[in-house]
Amino acid sequence: MTDLNKLTLSEARDALRKGDTTSVELTEACLKAIDGAGVLNAFVHHTPEIALERAKAADARIKADDAPAMCGLPIGIKDLFCTKGVDSQAASGILEGFKPEYESTVSQQLQDAGAVMLGKLNMDEFAMGSSNETSVYGNAVSPWQREGDSTQLTPGGSSGGSAAAVAADLCLAATGTDTGGSIRQPAAFTGITGIKPTYGRCSRWGVVAFASSLDQAGPMTKSVRDAAMMLEAMCGHDPKDSTSADLPVPNFEAMLTGDIKGKTIGIPKEYRMDGMPAEIEKLWSEGAEMLRAAGATIVDISLPHTKYALPAYYVIAPAEASSNLARYDGVRYGQRSPLDAGDGITEMYEKTRAAGFGPEVQRRVMIGTYVLSAGFYDAYYNRARKVRTLIKRDFEEVFAQGIDAILTPATPSSAFGLGEMIDADPVQMYLNDVFTVTVNLAGLPGISVPAGLDSKGLPLGLQLIGRPWEEGDLLNTAYALEEAAGFVAKPGQWW
Repeated sequence: MTDLNKLTLSEARDALRKGDTTSVELTEACLKAIDGAGVLNAFVHHTPEIALERAKAADARIKADDAPAMCGLPIGIKDLFCTKGVDSQAASGILEGFKPEYESTVSQQLQDAGAVMLGKLNMDEFAMGSSNETSVYGNAVSPWQREGDSTQLTPGGSSGGSAAAVAADLCLAATGTDTGGSIRQPAAFTGITGIKPTYGRCSRWGVVAFASSLDQAGPMTKSVRDAAMMLEAMCGHDPKDSTSADLPVPNFEAMLTGDIKGKTIGIPKEYRMDGMPAEIEKLWSEGAEMLRAAGATIVDISLPHTKYALPAYYVIAPAEASSNLARYDGVRYGQRSPLDAGDGITEMYEKTRAAGFGPEVQRRVMIGTYVLSAGFYDAYYNRARKVRTLIKRDFEEVFAQGIDAILTPATPSSAFGLGEMIDADPVQMYLNDVFTVTVNLAGLPGISVPAGLDSKGLPLGLQLIGRPWEEGDLLNTAYALEEAAGFVAKPGQWW
């Protein structure tokens, strides 16, 4: 077989079971593709020896007929996941050289399932960003380009390296994390599928924390079927994570029938934003018609507190970040900056954090510290928590009315050029999350599915939001949408 790295997870699994190829051959094809794609800066810590060792072990398991679905499949791991003995620095200078003596639960479960880790993937520093431009490793670059334009584009953020690697066929799939849209937005920008499961479905243990009540791991893949396969391997109760749900994990792939007859899909009027590009509006309407044609009922719904979601998110997330990142002080974790004679503990903290954290992380820590301070706690943080409760209630009321899933755009635009937002107000960058943050605030599952191209030939995605713990049903609706949209475009290999 040729172009093994271009296979989907399900295609590669079937080829392995038939004996058409081996995990070692799959892995070598991906390693070769990675070596030829340095300009994308997607992989930042390479682990070819570990990959080939695990591929050989996977081939032995397959030969012995002891192989789960993910066995032998080469994937990338976002740098936010701690991986034993391998650099895990959350794209931050303050964690340079950190090699954990433990493995995150999610990456351990994938390893136990026989998946092959090719290396660690680029991301925004501490997952704070929407464009992968805050990374200590430098920008990740999208494999897509505008028609007739060689400007390098963002693959989205914070899981930009994961999105770029999957879209460019450097790996068959990758892990991502989503705090306010960091799986779904980059998936939409790069024409792949990304699902954020219900909060608590995947363990957060061993994942470097950004905002603990919002963070959730999920797969980034080439298809909905692949997302179902990989999500099942990533899920499960973890006693080490107090927020992990003790619920059985369904066979998500078996639930992909494509039959959505009788399902009711809601279209929230509040997501029709002023200034929304006509292409996004058109794609959204077309997506609704595709689901209607597949047998679903489409109804208008209202989520009245949506307009408060972005400001509430950008109070809660920085507040939790300022608390979580307080541990990086030059004493217990990461780097310590050189000190001058006479410097005390305060000077050490200041110098270490000023040198170790990038500007965006510093900005969010400052915002978070401000809203948690004695004079502003009630005015900002407590008020944001109350808004969050109202947003969650909006969804609960809609689902109680019989809505099975909600269809929205995934992003307010297609991918923008690297550097194009550098002089913009930070709030302009935060608007990239306008369609996604509500899902994190409410703890719901959400998936981005590629559904079309804009006038410049760039991918656009649609988002489906599901009921809590019903990822199987959500994936099946996404599968029906994927089938109807028939998105098969791939980036031209300019790199």
